[in-house]
Amino acid sequence: MADAKGRLTQIVLEGESLHRISALQEADREQAVRDLAVENEFSLASHPGMQSILHLSIQEGRLVFDIRDAEDKPVLAVMLALGPFKMLIKDYQMLLDSYASAVAEGREARIQAIDMGRRGLHNEGAELMVERLTGKVEIDFPTARRLFTLVCALHQKL
Repeated sequence: MADAKGRLTQIVLEGESLHRISALQEADREQAVRDLAVENEFSLASHPGMQSILHLSIQEGRLVFDIRDAEDKPVLAVMLALGPFKMLIKDYQMLLDSYASAVAEGREARIQAIDMGRRGLHNEGAELMVERLTGKVEIDFPTARRLFTLVCALHQKL
């Protein structure tokens, strides 16, 4: 039986900032990609059920979803203004920095508190992602959370 829901079969992250991310961000990025490979819901409104390859990048202050078919041929490019995401991305970066410090200091209670904050920011980022993609791309909440992680990695400025 064919899968009636669209999904991502591959994600390609594009951008020079990926060479400058911290070890913690790299681990988050790798985990998000692994999780997306196992399970995701990503369906174009214009091509429901399509198996897609996503080239994700940030270009000229825009988040670019270059969505391609199974043969890696362009189908649709969705560009979102990065502005609405910037404060969440900045807060997420600050939490990652605090998390790294807490781990280095061995402060378990602080690590747990920061981790709760990270989950909250992921939820806010996911809600914003779903909202901004409405009418173009339908995604489930776990997919949106993982994509937000990837956007944060792409946006990193060291």
